[in-house]
Amino acid sequence: MAAETCSHIKAITTVKHPKRRECEECVKIGSRWVHLRTCQTCGATLCCDDSPNRHATKHALASEHPVIASAQPGERWLYCYPDDGFAEY
Repeated sequence: MAAETCSHIKAITTVKHPKRRECEECVKIGSRWVHLRTCQTCGATLCCDDSPNRHATKHALASEHPVIASAQPGERWLYCYPDDGFAEY
């Protein structure tokens, strides 16, 4: 990870990966998603901002869990909501 990343991203020592490749909240309501993100605090896998419901962002704001990781195959990055920080790993 880049040295200039925020303290929230620097605190991630082990990246959490999705248990299932689906948005937990979209499944509950029968909706669809575009891409998936995994919360690095609790491990919830939720849909991205390009998805109709934007569950990952809603989760981060409601729970104050700051960092997500892309859950897309082949993508290896983290994003911090409060600091608008990004880092590849």
